Amino acid sequence: MMLSSILLLITCLQVISGSDFAFTFDANKNKCTATASTSSDRNHTHIILSNNTVLLEELLNATRQNAQAIKEIKSMINGGHNSCEAINDILLLVEELIMLHNDSSSFSPIPSSCQEIKNKQPNSPSGVYLLETATNGTQYIYCNMEELCGSGGGWTRLAYLNMTDSTENCPSGFRLYQSGGVRACGRVTSSEGSCVSVEFPSNGISYSQVCGRVVGYQFASPDAVDNIINGPESHNDINSYYVDGVSITRGSPRQHVWTLMAGVSGGFSTTEYPYNCPCSTGSLQSSKIQSFVGNDYYCESGAGNTWTHIFYPSDPLWDGQGCGSIETACCNVPGIPWFHRDYGNTTTTDYLELRVCANQDTGDEDTPVAFYEIYVK
Repeated sequence: MMLSSILLLITCLQVISGSDFAFTFDANKNKCTATASTSSDRNHTHIILSNNTVLLEELLNATRQNAQAIKEIKSMINGGHNSCEAINDILLLVEELIMLHNDSSSFSPIPSSCQEIKNKQPNSPSGVYLLETATNGTQYIYCNMEELCGSGGGWTRLAYLNMTDSTENCPSGFRLYQSGGVRACGRVTSSEGSCVSVEFPSNGISYSQVCGRVVGYQFASPDAVDNIINGPESHNDINSYYVDGVSITRGSPRQHVWTLMAGVSGGFSTTEYPYNCPCSTGSLQSSKIQSFVGNDYYCESGAGNTWTHIFYPSDPLWDGQGCGSIETACCNVPGIPWFHRDYGNTTTTDYLELRVCANQDTGDEDTPVAFYEIYVK
């Protein structure tokens, strides 16, 4: 959470800790007066908060973690429901922000990972903390302190994209898709197979586990790992467009983390068996899965029994939902939509890389992504 955008509130609210608030609301002046009696000297401090939608917008931009709560408060105020209760909700959010800031910055030395904070303060909530990175000094980084991927809390987030946020842009080099209220990021226009990539540095954080999820969409006719168009060279090369979907790797040379494939159809179609997901009933692709992929993949189709050259915004990929009649096994995979790699006692500081790939031109197939979040610990 970016502290700079709410410095004024923090200055006013130093009395939050150990204080009792009493609110009075003046409907004529459309403002709320908060009287705080501090536990130390019981002196009264007065805070005047007027109908300030600019402040609310700054709070909204400052933290995705509390975005929905702030939107609801803003809606209440803009809708004429200004009340001390709404202002109190804002104060509680700021109180949480101050607590998160102090939880990490008060450590000496400043923690270098979310796991370190979790170990020292097991009850720490999820949020943005100040971490000391080995490569970029101190940074505010989001920590998920809840259990993920069956492996406890203390996860450090390296990658995040949420295209439902209208202010969010695609990563550099990606092309924006917009259809049916969905915004997603895919390959730049190409007349042949290609990949588009974004890298996420670890900032020197040492980790042995990777946990994440990706939401994508089908465009036209992706073929999962059937790659007969460009032959076995690209099919068996982790550095090439070996999949119609998303490849997640770490380090250089690339080491496979997870693959998210998109098959052409989720319905029964004997003529399309070569192009359906390897996990689909009767699929001929199970023997085509690359050795470096193994079982570390998910696969879904966004189309039904048939497909055409369109974008399919109604059925997100890799969420384990909305699977067709032959994709039951694909959607019943343990852990989905979260993928998890545990390297045991082996640790690394490798950067992570997410690539959207396909072995044919962008007019024939693509799998643009609309959301991803990837954590390490």
